[in-house]
Amino acid sequence: MEFELFKFSANIRSDIFLKDPESSQLGSAIISQSINLIYDIGFEEFNFRKLSQQIGTTEATIYRYFENKHMLLLYVTSWYWCWVEYQLVLHNTNIVDYNVRLKNAIKVLTVPHDHQYADINLQNLFNIICSESCKSYLIKNVDDLNKYGVYYNYKKIVAIISDIILKVNPAYNYSHMLVTTVIEGIHHQKYFAEHLPSLTDKTDDPDYLINFYYQLAITAINLK
Repeated sequence: MEFELFKFSANIRSDIFLKDPESSQLGSAIISQSINLIYDIGFEEFNFRKLSQQIGTTEATIYRYFENKHMLLLYVTSWYWCWVEYQLVLHNTNIVDYNVRLKNAIKVLTVPHDHQYADINLQNLFNIICSESCKSYLIKNVDDLNKYGVYYNYKKIVAIISDIILKVNPAYNYSHMLVTTVIEGIHHQKYFAEHLPSLTDKTDDPDYLINFYYQLAITAINLK
């Protein structure tokens, strides 16, 4: 009998949504189609009117799920971090070498691995994370939102990889800072490579970002 060792489930804080999108087929369509629409037109041009037209419903219906488009972006980015957590488990199970675990973690952060999961276009989602996810926290009311735990999933990824770093070198004092530097740096370099190539050093090696950030991380961790 075949079975899955791990089953993906997006554990997203209920403060982000008014009605759980996973509770209905329409809710799932709101998430999958919002990812495609934000990818196509950008978050600034995205709104619930355009989304409702794309999925064949009303704006009022979408507002039953999310208070505004920023909360929808928070949901999408949280879903992504849940997916990253799932991938970290898959790639690091039975790996005893924490240096290898660290490189695997950087690989997970750098490539989406699959193009599709259920109705979610993972490549479009990853591109949104690179270009739009900072808009979920670089906002005036970030402190108020943080009180409700809406950044929990991102923080959890940072904590997981931070723990790997401390297994490599327990004396290293900047594990959280290093992890967020790697994560945000990957997003920026992906964006620069596509839109502002003179700001980066893209090569023909498909693993150039993995190798660069692993080298950066290992050098920092072992620097005396």
